[in-house]
Order: sequence, then C-alpha cells, then structure tokens
Amino acid sequence: MKTKLLYATLLLSTLSVAQQKELTMKDAVLGLGTNLRVENLSQVQWLPNEDAFTQNVKTKYGEALIKKSVATNKVDTIFRSNQFEGNRIPSLNWITNQKAFFNQKGTYKTVATNGQINNWVNVPSNAQDVEFDAANSQVGYTIDNNLYFVDTTGTTHQITKDGSYNIVNGKSVHQNEFGIHKGIFISPKGNAVAFYRMDQNVVTEYPIIDWSVQPAVNKNIKYPFAGTKIHTVTLGVYNPKTKQTVFLQTESDKEQYLTSVTWSPDEKHIYIGVLSRNQKHLKLNQYDAVSGKFVKTLFEEKDEKYVEPQHELYFVPGKNNEFIWWSQRDGFMHLYRFDTNGKLINQITKGNWIVTDIVGQNAKAKELLVVTTKDSPKERHLYAVNWENGKLRKLTKEAGTHTPSVSTSGIYAIDNWSNDTTPRKVDVIDTKSSKITNLLTAKNPLEGYKTAKVENVTLKADDGTDLYGKLIYPNNFDPSKKYPVIVYLYNGPHAQLINDRFPASGNLWYDILAEKGYVVFTMDGRGSANRGLKFEQAIHAKAGTTEMNDQMKGVDYLKSLSFVDSERMGIHGWSYGGFMTTSFMLRKPDVFKVGVAGGPVIDWKQYEIMYTERYMESPQDNPKGYEDNNLLTKTGNLQGKLLVIHGSLDPVVVWQHSMDLLRESVKTEKQIDYYVYPNHEHNVRGVERVHLMQKITDYFDLYLKPEQTK
Repeated sequence: MKTKLLYATLLLSTLSVAQQKELTMKDAVLGLGTNLRVENLSQVQWLPNEDAFTQNVKTKYGEALIKKSVATNKVDTIFRSNQFEGNRIPSLNWITNQKAFFNQKGTYKTVATNGQINNWVNVPSNAQDVEFDAANSQVGYTIDNNLYFVDTTGTTHQITKDGSYNIVNGKSVHQNEFGIHKGIFISPKGNAVAFYRMDQNVVTEYPIIDWSVQPAVNKNIKYPFAGTKIHTVTLGVYNPKTKQTVFLQTESDKEQYLTSVTWSPDEKHIYIGVLSRNQKHLKLNQYDAVSGKFVKTLFEEKDEKYVEPQHELYFVPGKNNEFIWWSQRDGFMHLYRFDTNGKLINQITKGNWIVTDIVGQNAKAKELLVVTTKDSPKERHLYAVNWENGKLRKLTKEAGTHTPSVSTSGIYAIDNWSNDTTPRKVDVIDTKSSKITNLLTAKNPLEGYKTAKVENVTLKADDGTDLYGKLIYPNNFDPSKKYPVIVYLYNGPHAQLINDRFPASGNLWYDILAEKGYVVFTMDGRGSANRGLKFEQAIHAKAGTTEMNDQMKGVDYLKSLSFVDSERMGIHGWSYGGFMTTSFMLRKPDVFKVGVAGGPVIDWKQYEIMYTERYMESPQDNPKGYEDNNLLTKTGNLQGKLLVIHGSLDPVVVWQHSMDLLRESVKTEKQIDYYVYPNHEHNVRGVERVHLMQKITDYFDLYLKPEQTK
C-alpha cells in the first residue's frame, strides 16, 4: 500500500512538472501587457475634494462606474456603460467631484454625475502638446510649432505666428533633460499662459531617412552635438484678455538652460532655474509675470561636476511666499523649504536616501506625502513628513515597490504595489491611523509556467559601495554542470534595473534564457540612478570606465561560481547599455565571447549637448576623456563575436554611430555582424520587438552554446 501511495505521489509530481507551460518569446516580450497581464482595478481615481474614489466594475447589466466613500464604506453607482457611445465607459478625468471630461473620437466632452453629456473644448485633430486647464475649461496646444489657446469663452487665440522648422513654440525644450516634460504652463487661476520659445537656427541639422516610401524621403532634424552651439530658449507670457505677449528678461543672449518653470499661486511671478551651459552653476530667479522684468535671484547652487535640477517648485499649501525646493546639495535628493526672499527655512528630509516623488499633502497636519528609498534603494515606500519639523512616518508596511495616489485631503492613499513574490496588491491606507484595507490581491499570471529561480546578490565596488544585482539560474539546474552566462546591463544615468517588484527576474526574457540553459546576471553599477550624487557622479568625465570596473566585480563573482563556464560568457545592453556592451567587447576583449549591442553610443562627440556635457564635460574641456572612450579607435581589439543593432530612424543615438563603427571595423579587418530595423527609432517597440529578442537570443545560441546543445 505504501509503495502504491509513493508511486502515485511521484507520478503526480512528475505530471505537475510536465504540465508546466513554457513561456514563448511572444509571452516574454508582450505577455505582461496582454495574455499574462497582472490583474488590476480599472479607473480607480480619487474624486477631487472628497475622500472617495471611483472604480469601474462589471455587473450583469454591463460596466458600471461606482463611487466608494472610504470612511463610511458607502457605495454608489455614478454611471452605467449604456449611458455612453459604444456601451463602454470612457477613460474619465475628473474636474470636480461632480464633473469629468473624456475624449470621444477626437472630441472632448464633459459628463456630469447626473448623466448629462456636453461638448467641451474643441481641439483640432492635428494638435500636439495638449495642456488642459480643466477647472477653467481652457486648453493650450501646438500646431506646426505655433501655440494656440482656447479660453473660458471658447475663443481660440493663436498666440504665436513665427513657428517654423527653426522656431519652436510651446514644446518641451533642451532634449527633455532637467526634468522638462512640457512647454505650455497655464497659470494657477487660468489668467495667463507661459510658454517656451526655442530658436534652433544655429543648431546642427541632421538627416533622418524614411525608407518606408519609394523613393525614400529625407527629413532633417535639429541635433545639438556636444561641443557645438546650442539653441536659444526664452519664456513668453500671454494674457488672453489683452492679447499681448511679454518675454521674461532671462538674458537670452547667453548659452544657458531654462528649467523648473513655476508660476506663483497668486500669478504675480514666474520662477525659473537658470542653469549655465557647463551645468555647474544654477540660479533660481524670480521674474515679474506682467512686465517680464527680472526681480531677483533667490539662491544659487554650484557643483564642480554638475548641478541637475529635475523638479518644479512646490508651493506650501495656502502660502504664496513659501515653497519646497528639490536639491542634491547634501549629496542626496531631498526637500528644502524656502521663502520667496530666498531664505532657507528648514531642510525637510535628510539622510543617505532620496525622495523620488511628492504624491500629496495633508494641509491640516502640515504633512507632505512622499515616496522614498529610505528602506532600501531597491524599494519605494510612502511616508508622511511634517514640512516644519521633518518628522517622518512610514505608511506602507510590506517590502516592495509602492506606487500610491493620495486623496485631496491627504487623509487616504490608494497603494498599488508589488514585490518579487507578489504580483500586485491594491490597498487603501489611512494616513492618520496607518490602517490598511485591501482592495485587490491579484493572482499570479505566471502560475503554471516554467519560471526561473532568482537570487538577489550584493557585491562591493572598489570603494566599498554596495552593488545590487540578480542571478537567474538555468531551469533544471545541476550544480555539477557548467553553464554559459548572459550579462544584461545598462549602468547609465537615470536608470535602475534592480528593484523589488514583480516579476522576480525583472524581465521575462531572462526566464526564456533560463529555460534554454543560461545563467543570467544583471547589476546596477555606479552611475545608475537612485543611489545619491556620489554614486551617480562616479562616472563623471570618464563614461564607461567606472561602470566597467563595477561590472567586472560581477564578472569576477560569476567566475567564482563552480557552475559558470567563464569561457562562454555573453553580454547585452541597449542605448547606454549598448555603449557598455561595445566598450567591453573592444576595451576588455578577453572577457566576453559574444556581445549584442543595441542603439549604442560609439563616440560621445556625436551625442547631444545637454546629456553629454553633464557627464563628460565638453569635448573642448575634456579631450582625453572623449578620446579614451571613443570606441571608433578600438575596433582592432575585437576578439569575440559582436552583433550591433540599430533603428534606421533613431533620433537619439543617430545612425552614424554604428555606421562609423562598421567603417572602422572594415579598416581594421574585424568582422562585426549588423542588423537594422527599418523605420524604428531608438528602440524596437510593439510586435516587432518579438523579432528583435528572438534575433538576440539566436545569436547567443549560435555562438555561446556548445555544439552538442545547439
């Protein structure tokens, strides 16, 4: 009897393993957005000025949008799907707790909680950079680099008429660096519109060729290469009542950057962070919004490497004369409270960690609701911090990456979070009592699939700094065997690969590689994000050097593992990771047998000013740094197999980078494999990304696997 029972148990176990499904490449690339999407709640939004949120639910009558009051648990139905065209509740943006707006086939409409639907503002179908002032039923937008504004009465104002290829109005400027994400700034009460104007006449033109038509068509773009002249940016202010525009007196003849554009709550002033061309000197200036005159410099920040403003001012609730300023002046991104005379009142947050977001406020308690890395650089947690005394209260409990949204009052937060083993939970947090109520615990969409074993790894840089990584084991792991390794890396600014969130591997492509018998390793070295200024600035003036030293710590670790075949190691990365991959293959050619570099920077003199001069200085000021990291001079070192991939329409790392690399490889008689994705920009997106990842995988299979396993 025991023998039969044991046999039955073993058979069940075997069947269970046999029935596990293998991830396909399509699953790995697109699955988390399609068939393997993690369950979530739909249209969960706080209603303005109310401690209640909406949620889209399915009923036997169709969709319904319900309202949940947190304190009372009362549930009311606001809308049903049969009230809308197509019997679907559209994506709503709440203006008040009684009225929302939505886009229906290009027409913006409002819907009231009584069910009444009206046409709202008219935005032409070819409009771009749309910026709403929903409270006042106003909207700004651009067409052909000119700025338009629809005011409260429905009147359309054409604010600029000089828009052209060289003159750009109302758009994001400075290549979207310095936290800049828009070019239209409607004042708090809706009485004026500030906007960027960018003159690109002196900026280098660069050809981008569209190969999808016959004959192919060239479209030039303006590309400000490092060390060359930069565009001139000014800030205009338009008054819809007088129909007049004034430009702020920002010394437009200087080579400088205009950042952190912020209206004062009373609309009297505009604040601008004016950053020097070399990015070492920032002035926070105040300007008169009516006359455009310079009023004063509130304070200055300087750094021998760089100052990098990334945020607008955040005015203290109810105050016209106090604001929160984000700064890395003490080595970590923290919050400081200033008055509008430039006097520092107090530093609100401090410590060897950073604030990543301000997500809300509780004005009565004088608290900001902030997301920080205080618990771990790999995690994100919600805290309440008193802006007067700096007292911190942790509001999230479970380890992981928390993404909260906060009610207007700041009393409640909806926390959407995950960690390595939790696909998603959605909780309501009472920020006063810290009580947590669960709304959703999502099922694991990867249940039943073969996924890899993941081990978190901490290594030490040569200066003792912790470096966080992940080791992904091959499926059916046998410690007595030797396995090939693929290292995936980015290791550049403003990116972090190692986080505590679902899925545990961080990328289902790694799970595919594990199924194919690879060990996968990935690690964030110095230069990457969210670890403080010293960590980020370690790469300054020598991009590629410190990062390679750190990644070599990972290589040494891999070589110390008995099951790693150090003769069969591959490396892959894209963009900065493509630069790192190519750097390894040419500067340390005996480490990796195979490399796949996507969209790689090859010569920093051919990358844009704002980013490059921050991390590398200018070519004129740092010629040795540029030469040491110029990969065009090192093609003769290549020993392994290198595949370079590039998008033909890449406006970020222009195509010439990899074309020049090929030219030099011919001169040095080195074979580099090359693949181009027609009509893709800096990366390959959408369904064609499945093709890309299969190509990369096939390349590793071809050159990394032993003959008998191919």
